[in-house]
Parts: sequence; C-alpha cells; structure tokens
Amino acid sequence: MQQGTALPPTRTAVSILPLPPLTELSNYQTRGITCVWCGIGLSARKAVDLGPRKLRGGGVTRWFPRGCRPCAREKAYLALFAHASLCNTGRRVAADICPTGRDLYRLSRDGRWQQL
Repeated sequence: MQQGTALPPTRTAVSILPLPPLTELSNYQTRGITCVWCGIGLSARKAVDLGPRKLRGGGVTRWFPRGCRPCAREKAYLALFAHASLCNTGRRVAADICPTGRDLYRLSRDGRWQQL
C-alpha cells in the first residue's frame, strides 16, 4: 500500500472505543452529523467512522456513530493503554502482531485510520 492510503479499522479496534450512552446523545449525534463525544459538526474530511453499533430494545436497531479526529485520537489513546494491559500478544500491541493495537495506535497518532 502507498503511504497515505486509508486502511479500514478492524471491527475489534473500532468496538473498543467507548461511546456515551445513547440516551445522552442528540439526534444529530446519533445520525453522525456531529461528533458523539463533543458535538462539533462533522464534514466528510473531519469525521472518523466508528463503525456500526447495535441497539437492543423492542428489536435490534443499528446506528452508525461518527466522531471528530481530536476526540477519536483521545479515545483511541486511552483504549490502547487499556487494550495493552489485556492483550494476549503481550506488550507489543502497536506492532504488526496485534491488529487491534496497531489500529488503535494509528488512530491515536493522527486521528484517522491511515497507514503510517
């Protein structure tokens, strides 16, 4: 892959990022128009796709949250530390050994899923 080519995150890495409770989010946040964490308006260039999430209630509903790069960086940074302490590949989670750790590391560095 060429440098700067976007890589899709693994489902595990995306699912590690904690989201606020849905009941605390605005309609714009649940629709991906604004950041799920800080509420800032998002454009295609500013948004980080956080992957589909499932809601359980009267049935199963899917929603597609998005966040701004600064918030996604911060959440990925914190998730990387939490993941490192539990990862079964040891302490080398940012290396190629652990795809989840690698993806969290990339997101924590530049706020998007991109090959470094």
